[in-house]
Amino acid sequence: MHRLQTLYSAPFLVVALSLTACHSSASLNDSTSTPSVKVATVSTQSIDEVVHAQGILYPIHQASISPKVSSPVERFFVNRGARVHKGQLLAILANKDLQAGVVSAHGAYDQAQANYASTTSSTLPEEIQTAEVAAKNAKSDLDNQQRVYDSEANLYKQGAIARKQLDATAVALTAAKNAWQTAQKHLDNLQQSGAKQQQQAARGQLEAAQGQFLNAQAQLAYTQIRSPIDGSVADRSVWPGDIAPAGTPLFIIMDVSQVVLRIHIPQARAAQLHLGDAATLQVPGIDDGVAAKVSIISPALDPNSTTVEVWLAANNPDGKLAPGTSVGASIVVRKLPNVIVVPESAVLVNEQGQARVMVVGSDNVAHDRPVVTGIQNNGIIQVLSGVQAGDHVIASGNFGLPDKSKVTPESSSGGTE
Repeated sequence: MHRLQTLYSAPFLVVALSLTACHSSASLNDSTSTPSVKVATVSTQSIDEVVHAQGILYPIHQASISPKVSSPVERFFVNRGARVHKGQLLAILANKDLQAGVVSAHGAYDQAQANYASTTSSTLPEEIQTAEVAAKNAKSDLDNQQRVYDSEANLYKQGAIARKQLDATAVALTAAKNAWQTAQKHLDNLQQSGAKQQQQAARGQLEAAQGQFLNAQAQLAYTQIRSPIDGSVADRSVWPGDIAPAGTPLFIIMDVSQVVLRIHIPQARAAQLHLGDAATLQVPGIDDGVAAKVSIISPALDPNSTTVEVWLAANNPDGKLAPGTSVGASIVVRKLPNVIVVPESAVLVNEQGQARVMVVGSDNVAHDRPVVTGIQNNGIIQVLSGVQAGDHVIASGNFGLPDKSKVTPESSSGGTE
């Protein structure tokens, strides 16, 4: 049989079973030939089901700040390790050419504004005025030609003029009418759409100039590198005077007021967790466990490990929890009160995978007994069947011990009772 786990300390009373009342020299000789074992009394108590995992600490927030324009660094205002706040100016890139671009764009914007104001304030633009005069003249010609035609038509009735002359006057009248209609239509079109198109063109020029001005301002603003979060400067990649390529991280800012431990656990275990569940972190260099809680349970499995990623958040006001540290964690998923438990060292597993214990009777004979186990935690293991409270099981010295072996129980101090 193989031992299930290494012996852990557990709150069990290690008891020595009583020997026979007669201590003859023969019985003393027999006791010296039997193996000495430590036994524990099977008891009922509470036990927690705990998920154990290992992971890496990460900051609660992290920002990798990359410039959007390529330019030499003119000045840094912070160094590595400095505490910064959101919006704080961290560095300035060389930007005199961009400043000139802003001035130029601003001038073009002002000019477009003036042109738009002039266009919209004019009620009769020059082209419309010209068309209005042409329409007015055409109407005057039409009226004159109409009077000539009326006069000649009257003379024709009196027989004073020939039909040919009246027909020529009628043709001239028709031409005058067409000319007036064309001029009036042109005027109407200008009044209805021409002025509107001019205003739209002026508005388009204004908007284009405004866009160029805003873009120039944005390009200039990109040379001022500011922190997007509160935190500490974890890295600064270049020195003053070096060119900061666009898209290359210039600063890494970490907010370590809280840290997150990312762990991966089996899907069945993850199904038992809930947001807000309490957890404890075992951090190297910190004797006491650090309190944490479940903050994220991934809804999908990791395709590489087929496990679920779980985040445990912990406060870090003193900064002792450093991102990048490998940390152990334990999460209590449920508590079972008043269950039968034995020391983990009392449970053995045979070659067939069957869990067993060695139960010592009042005759100091060890009996091999199969058991069904449940939760194990903190050096103890739940037994679902096979023993009952008050039984005595061998907690040490049971490995390789044959069934029905005579044993010499010892107390926790190593003496014999």
